[in-house]
Amino acid sequence: MGKDDGRGGDDVDTSTSTSSTPSSTSSSSLFVLGLTGSIGMGKSAVAAMFSRRGIPVLDADAVVRDLYSPGGAAVPLVDAAFPNCLSSDDGSSDGAGSSSSSIDRTKLAARVVGDPQALDRLNAIVHPLVESERQRWLCRVQESGKRLAVLDVPLLFETGGDAAVDAVAVVSTSAEAQRSRVLARPGMSESKFEGILARQMPDSEKRKRADFVIDTEVSLEETEAHVSALIDGLRGRKGAGKWRGKV
Repeated sequence: MGKDDGRGGDDVDTSTSTSSTPSSTSSSSLFVLGLTGSIGMGKSAVAAMFSRRGIPVLDADAVVRDLYSPGGAAVPLVDAAFPNCLSSDDGSSDGAGSSSSSIDRTKLAARVVGDPQALDRLNAIVHPLVESERQRWLCRVQESGKRLAVLDVPLLFETGGDAAVDAVAVVSTSAEAQRSRVLARPGMSESKFEGILARQMPDSEKRKRADFVIDTEVSLEETEAHVSALIDGLRGRKGAGKWRGKV
């Protein structure tokens, strides 16, 4: 599959079989596009463009947010592994496992950032839960009759998720535009930005490995036109079913 360097606005590091088991014939008909890109590249805006065209999009960051929210499957597991990282919906910080408890991501980040072993423990809890939700979601999309789905995953290459999709589209822009966008965010600093970049695959490498590149250093109209052309080009393609049991 040739790379499309078309001209074509963000990211969380933590990204089984189901009771619904589609046939091998139907599973191979769903084409799964992995959408990824480093911080500040415009991936969220591009994902929204796919959604506006009626393409189902699963946001890996949103899945994690749900898992960390009150009632989320990750809450008791993360609480057991990392005590005192809970908050409750009344604003208190001692949720103590109640139904209103959620994970305080600022507290959790303070426990795992800079500690590879702690991060590995967290990933071992969260990744299987995210994978299960992706499997359920893809099965639902397939059963709905859709033939194209997008998985929006910030660290798709870094986690090996590219092996479970049919093609990868990388959202990219110049280093200057990326830096300007990210440093304009509230609470962002040069050191924090550099730390995030250090945990992500270089954009140049992502572009090399991509099947399609969506360059966002153009107008939104041009980017949307490129996304529409990409969707039209993918219509009719059949997936290989690589996502089943692997995403």
